[in-house]
Amino acid sequence: MKYLSRSLLAVSALALTTAVAEAKTFVYCSEASPEGFDPSPYTAGTTFDASAHPIYNRLTEFKKGTTEVEPGLAESWDVSEDGTEYTFHLREGVKWQSNDRFTPTRDFNADDVVFSFERQGDPDHPWHQYIPGITYEYYTSMDMPNLVKSVEKIDDYTVKITLNQPEAPFLANIAMPFASIVSKEYADTLEEAGAKEDLNNLPIGTGPFKFVAYQKDAVIRYQKNADYWGDAPLIDDLVFAITPDSSVRLQKLKAGECHLMPYPSPADLESIRSDDSLKLDEQPGLNVGYLAYNTTVEPFDNPKVRKALNMAINKEAIIDAVFQGAAEPAKNPIPPTMWSYNDSIEDDPYDPEAAKAMLEEEGVTDLSMNIWAMPVQRPYMPNARRTAELMQEDLSKVGVSANIVSYEWGEYLAKSMEAGRDGAVILGWTGDNGDPDNFLSVLLSCDSAKEGGANRAFWCNEEFSDLLQQAKVTADQAERTDLYEQAQVIFKEQAPWLTIAHSTQYVPMSTKVSGFKMSPLGDFTFEDVDLAE
Repeated sequence: MKYLSRSLLAVSALALTTAVAEAKTFVYCSEASPEGFDPSPYTAGTTFDASAHPIYNRLTEFKKGTTEVEPGLAESWDVSEDGTEYTFHLREGVKWQSNDRFTPTRDFNADDVVFSFERQGDPDHPWHQYIPGITYEYYTSMDMPNLVKSVEKIDDYTVKITLNQPEAPFLANIAMPFASIVSKEYADTLEEAGAKEDLNNLPIGTGPFKFVAYQKDAVIRYQKNADYWGDAPLIDDLVFAITPDSSVRLQKLKAGECHLMPYPSPADLESIRSDDSLKLDEQPGLNVGYLAYNTTVEPFDNPKVRKALNMAINKEAIIDAVFQGAAEPAKNPIPPTMWSYNDSIEDDPYDPEAAKAMLEEEGVTDLSMNIWAMPVQRPYMPNARRTAELMQEDLSKVGVSANIVSYEWGEYLAKSMEAGRDGAVILGWTGDNGDPDNFLSVLLSCDSAKEGGANRAFWCNEEFSDLLQQAKVTADQAERTDLYEQAQVIFKEQAPWLTIAHSTQYVPMSTKVSGFKMSPLGDFTFEDVDLAE
């Protein structure tokens, strides 16, 4: 009997070992830690990479590799003739995930949709400020509080969203991560337990992967969601190995410690191309890197001063040194791959002598300013510190003393939106939905300059914002194009930013990887990826 038991144990152990060996684990060398796991409050990009895509879903979604909107948690929708009422017919049988704190008693339904929108739009909602200092930058910057009149449950699987006016990009906007649906039942459970913050720490969703664990600044672990309503992922476990240094990410990729990485250093591209164990996908980036002046503080409230500073900075030198040529100079706040790009606009020339003379004409002498340099690498800015150093050197030639400051990434984003902020901030944007409104309104409108917005220039030009508003309420793309082209002219005249560059997007990966599709929106999704033996 003992021998029989040992044989059975050996067989069981062999079966377990075989099963483990056959499980596929995909390791993604992520570039930064997430700000949090609630998909709605954050805009840094790392949050979306690290939480919103693996576990969450939205009413509408973007078709892989495109900006085309397709059904998600809503199987279909109807739009009223005047474009102000959207009736969403929800997908039935969608299972919420569970964790140690929560076991769902019902499927996803209309209550979750209503809760997910109302908590962002209603400042008196008990879940609006469930974390001290939390803001909803996307919701605010896109003027959703004034746009959305009501979100009504018609029945368990029908929701009607009524707008105060037509909004051309509405379906694309709600396909963005900030509009991810969260479980009302889970929120109720956490509230009853006095643990509301766990909505941000221990997320659940309806997506292709389940959140397992997060070790701060080290690793995030996910596993295949067996109850996912869509096509099951081809991998069993998904690991985000948080690796801020791009050279270390590449070392790990070459050593087989991870299978795919974002944002390689431009200096490493040739090395990647020459490595037979790697492959490199690339495409023009839907992005812009910029330096945002605080236009509410002297002397940066003067457009002529901002123009002079723009003329003092050599963008071509930045593109050569920082981007290694893997970018093109930016003259507009939207990239040239986006419809309505105004190519007739002339960029500010690099002209230090003219810049110095203009500053003197405006009575600006012995100017001292701060340049904020991001602490992390982003697709639109591979090395903000080096960029700031080049700007510092250029500005010194026109009599401007620049001091470089930085903060931890989350603090950087928060402090850069504080009223009265000193100096100019290096930042950027990768498009979320392929619509010009996603750049112009979110980053530069009067609404986005308010508290909780994303307008880090604090620039409010009524004529500019009026053009954006007109473009929102018409579905005629030719008319919208004309309005956005006019808005770009005003932007260039007023110069709230130094537009730096539109970078090329690169994704290196192991040759074992298949099924990964680059997104023009900069997303990294893994439900379709597979690994060769």
